[in-house]
Amino acid sequence: MSQPISRKAVVLVSGGMDSAVVLAIAREQGFGVHALSVAYGQRHSSELEAAKRVADKQGAIEHKTVQVDLRSIGGSALTADIEVPEQGGDGIPVTYVPARNTIMLSIALGWAEVLGANDIFCGVNAVDYSGYPDCRPAFIDAFEQLANVATKAGVEGAGLRIHAPLMRMSKADIAREGQRLEVDFGQTVSCYQADAQGSACGHCDACHLRAEGFRAAGIADPTHYV
Repeated sequence: MSQPISRKAVVLVSGGMDSAVVLAIAREQGFGVHALSVAYGQRHSSELEAAKRVADKQGAIEHKTVQVDLRSIGGSALTADIEVPEQGGDGIPVTYVPARNTIMLSIALGWAEVLGANDIFCGVNAVDYSGYPDCRPAFIDAFEQLANVATKAGVEGAGLRIHAPLMRMSKADIAREGQRLEVDFGQTVSCYQADAQGSACGHCDACHLRAEGFRAAGIADPTHYV
């Protein structure tokens, strides 16, 4: 059961299973949640509709979607006409979106200052993270340092904290934590190339990681597949 709300937090909500669990964790810790999604030109835009569902269902105070056109620079299978691979290979995969988490956290940082919130939550994960460099502890630590030297809230206020509660969890751990917090995973969309209704392809790296997480956790997979 959630504690009484005493503090504000901005929570990045993508519409996927990880950010849905992070939102539930923030609520359980007593934060009044302001959910933030970023429409960056991703091909799987149905996740944004999922983000709104998740924010509404889990009692966010408000849900804001900010537009950023990363498709104008491309460089990723999620923002350009590059085929999405069925499984990730060695190295950083083509589904990596250049600077995406830096941009998203920067927008969250700006909104947190406006709201008077000292806490920002995100769902990055260094275990089942597809090899993305901006999902590692070093990135989160560096961004928190930046936040506290680059903002009025950091220099004159109480400081800013970046929370990444799933950082060292496996997908199975995340599925179990979501089950404990009564997260409705059937409302979430993780697939890199989900259709307009949010149905998953079942073949991309995100689908494989998600399905394996439910299997390893012994939880029925509620994903809607094409």
